[in-house]
Amino acid sequence: MTSKEDRVPARTRLSQAEVEQRRQAILRHVVECGEIRTDGLAARFGVSLMTMHRDLDDLAARHLLRKERGRAVAFPALTMETATRFREGAGLAAKTALCTAVAHRITPGSTLFIDDSTTVYPLADLLSGIAQLTVVTNSIGLAQRLGAAPGVAITLLGGRYHSEFNSCTGPEVVAALSRLRADLALMSATAVLEGRLFHPLREYAEVKEAMLASANKAVLLADHSKFGKTATYAYGTAAVYASVVTDTATAEGEIAAIRAMNVPVETVTPGQPRSASSHP
Repeated sequence: MTSKEDRVPARTRLSQAEVEQRRQAILRHVVECGEIRTDGLAARFGVSLMTMHRDLDDLAARHLLRKERGRAVAFPALTMETATRFREGAGLAAKTALCTAVAHRITPGSTLFIDDSTTVYPLADLLSGIAQLTVVTNSIGLAQRLGAAPGVAITLLGGRYHSEFNSCTGPEVVAALSRLRADLALMSATAVLEGRLFHPLREYAEVKEAMLASANKAVLLADHSKFGKTATYAYGTAAVYASVVTDTATAEGEIAAIRAMNVPVETVTPGQPRSASSHP
């Protein structure tokens, strides 16, 4: 005879991708709040307290937040410069629009420096039609995306590997960049305030500085979420870039500060054709 419990359908087990998606949402909520009680998180995301503890244990083990007694606490210096797997899907429409806006500036036969920012990931799909390109990057994620692009030679800069960012930093990367020369560097920034650039991790700021020093010119790609913020380490200003590309949601005051440095700013509208507005 079938019992009442036997007639209750088993709860569908979530896939690892779905679990990771929930953890991404938890992390973002903790960062927005600064700190929050564990039971409050469990209620918000509709999971048991035990499941929430497992999620927070996983995030804490990856140094993405701190788990304290009864609460989760964000790392203020890191803000959302978190693991690449959490960043690459965020603001994808804006990132794609930024990359589309600069793709036409890349000429066949060029050597490019591209940093580890997930903002530039959409470039991988845009470079395949440009012949005889050489891309130099410290981003393993970007190198993997470019691997199938015909006519693109990839130089991967090796050094200290950071699994959470899937990229390399360190003196080996900086030294290698000093021996190379690029026609164009395509880079992003974690935080921009009135034209000043910041990064929460010193070794990544050093890689960006080395790329800028060894490139004939550079373009900064940064969506509106990067502006009006600071992080621990400053590494110069937007004045070292030939131009800045951002989206139309960026505050006019931030754009004006960069224009005051005599740097052209182009604004693009995510999801629309490339006939976007431009600030000369």
